[in-house]
Amino acid sequence: MHWLGAIRFFEAAARHGSFVRAAEELHLTHGAVSRQIRQLEEVLGTPLFERRNRAVHLTDAGRTLQAAASQSLELLAAAAERIRAGSRARALVLSCEPTIAMRWLIPRLPLLAASHPDIEVHLLAAGGPIDFSRSGADLALRRNDFPFDARLHVAEVVPEWVGPVCRPDLAAGLAGEGAPPPRLHTRTRPDAWAAWQRASGATLRPGAEAWYEHFYLSLQAAAAGLGCALASRLMAADELADRRLAAPFGFVRDGSAYCLLSPRPIDGDPRRAAVLDWLRAQAHACQPAAAGLAE
Repeated sequence: MHWLGAIRFFEAAARHGSFVRAAEELHLTHGAVSRQIRQLEEVLGTPLFERRNRAVHLTDAGRTLQAAASQSLELLAAAAERIRAGSRARALVLSCEPTIAMRWLIPRLPLLAASHPDIEVHLLAAGGPIDFSRSGADLALRRNDFPFDARLHVAEVVPEWVGPVCRPDLAAGLAGEGAPPPRLHTRTRPDAWAAWQRASGATLRPGAEAWYEHFYLSLQAAAAGLGCALASRLMAADELADRRLAAPFGFVRDGSAYCLLSPRPIDGDPRRAAVLDWLRAQAHACQPAAAGLAE
């Protein structure tokens, strides 16, 4: 029955219709997910996906297994929720986009523990739409760059401010003196530079470009001196504060915001409301006072 472990890989790939997106959700490589599914297909003796044109599509056998897997996971999630509900002082599970968690939230969690010792928060790294009944999360921190489920309770935490950042020794080139540093793009926000230029009215000189798969990788590359990344002010806050990064053009609002999502009213639960207030205070402390503020 060792093959049962591969079911979670299959379910994620079937739900997303993509091995790549399943790998991102499970924090694994595309190859690891592909191997698990191939082994499951070998055990079952039939293909579960049709692979064509770099896309995957469920076969009839795959659709049968997906229905069973989804139902089983829902039953497991419901059972887990009943168990968790039995503990009145249980930790709050906060689902958080990985970049926000790694670059901003985790370094600040000791402050939450110090100011609210009665509230324990467990992080669950995930992004995009969330099914609270299946994920086991109580709250989710998301950027509103996709539609939220209308049944959820949504509270804005802080607006998003964006701007180019680079290592301080490259800032002169970005501002127009000398050769411009390479412009770093990310596939998770492919239109970020164009949107910033429209919002800021700035014009950058053409130069070399490089692409990274994830937002946090472009920020790491910028901090390493590989070029200039279009960054969230929130996500670059610590590097800007200690001068590892500079923002020669300052920051502008891009029209989006970070929001706290909950399956039930936040103001009806003192602990959820306290987490919201704390997130707002921490986030606003990292934001610029005006659009033109540069580091």
